[in-house]
Amino acid sequence: MTKNKLYPRLLFLVPTGLAVMLLLAGGFEQDQLLTATWYGSKSPVQGPRLVAIEPLPMMEGGMCEWLPASATAGQEIALRQEQASGASAGSSPPSVQSSADSSRAPIRVIRDTYPTYSAVAVDPIRNEMILQDENLFQILVYDRTANTPPGATMTEPKRVIGGNKTRVEFNCALYLDPETGDIYSVNNDTVDAMAIFSREAQGNVPPTRLLHTPHGTYGIAVDEKSAELFLTVEHTNAVVVYRKTAEGDDQPLRTLQGASTGMEDPHGVAINQKEQLLYVGNHGNARDSQGGNWGRFDPPSITVYPLKASGNTAPLRTIEGPKTNLNWPAAMYLDEEHQELFVANDADDSILVFGWNDSGDVAPTRVIRGPKTGIKNPTGITVDTKNQEVIVSNLGNHSATVYPRAANGDVAPLRTIRGAPQGKIALAIGNPGAAGYDSKREEILVPN
Repeated sequence: MTKNKLYPRLLFLVPTGLAVMLLLAGGFEQDQLLTATWYGSKSPVQGPRLVAIEPLPMMEGGMCEWLPASATAGQEIALRQEQASGASAGSSPPSVQSSADSSRAPIRVIRDTYPTYSAVAVDPIRNEMILQDENLFQILVYDRTANTPPGATMTEPKRVIGGNKTRVEFNCALYLDPETGDIYSVNNDTVDAMAIFSREAQGNVPPTRLLHTPHGTYGIAVDEKSAELFLTVEHTNAVVVYRKTAEGDDQPLRTLQGASTGMEDPHGVAINQKEQLLYVGNHGNARDSQGGNWGRFDPPSITVYPLKASGNTAPLRTIEGPKTNLNWPAAMYLDEEHQELFVANDADDSILVFGWNDSGDVAPTRVIRGPKTGIKNPTGITVDTKNQEVIVSNLGNHSATVYPRAANGDVAPLRTIRGAPQGKIALAIGNPGAAGYDSKREEILVPN
């Protein structure tokens, strides 16, 4: 599971799992089961799809009574919509009770109720900043020059796209069409699809287009000249290329994948249109089934290919090694004017800047890092070439920070947009599958 899912999300059971538990618990109507499994049934065209549900036969002998999850799919959606409508930070969450026994309310709930910004795009023509909220499953639009005052709880967005109709879940990457302002939102986990919205979209609205994508899709880049859309796929170590206007079950034009590519858990992706190059950021989680091995951990890297590469093509060059400071590179941005590659360096709380021709174990030309920067687990980055600014989305502290394009070192941001009170750190709960308790340390253990 991708690193970005280690950060705050609404604590709930994914709908397909919920459907199974509803079946086991019994006493639920068909429409409830269909609601619970609606998302799970929308698998990508390449994979299996859920087409029917049948209850398991009753087992002989005694069984321990199982109690269903306390949060239904409808209640989870209602909570998201309440957040999107601007519910106050101090307001209490809606009451969550079991369908089987309304008296069994939880004693307490551990949940992050604030947006976490996983990706960012800027619209210099319309003077807007677009941020992905991967915690509450929203897309938030702010004024480009918005700056949250130190004493304020948060900055309210001017528009919000969110709700069950949007098909936005675990939305990890973002692209903004420079001409139309259309918003391309990539989902990484529970919904294997990319949703495209018009610039004016607002509220709980369906996307204007929906493209079924491989499971584990993460990064996005667009070659506007060729009208091609590039997506990285974590689990299969691939880059898939579609027509920019692709939708539904349209298949990729080509796929870059194979042992020779050197891709290992690819995340960020960037395009060098002038030099016809493709840059891919890799976390270093390699798949290797030879010699009885099923994987290995390699150093993170950035691999560079011809823009039209396909199949099992080896990289032209690779940026890798201790001097690079790479540590789970996430989103990337290629500034063609200044011939620089900007990298959101997630696990190092830093922004790295390389020359676009760099290769091997090379140190970045600049590093933005330190306590003054306000950077915490950066997963999104873009460069506003018109206003000469770098914008970073920080998944770890509910903020987006803005710096001069040539910033270097421990520099304070020019502006900060916060979605939570100042200093609030993300709870690091993301799509949890279980929970345990360490009685010695009195700690709750939650695998994500």
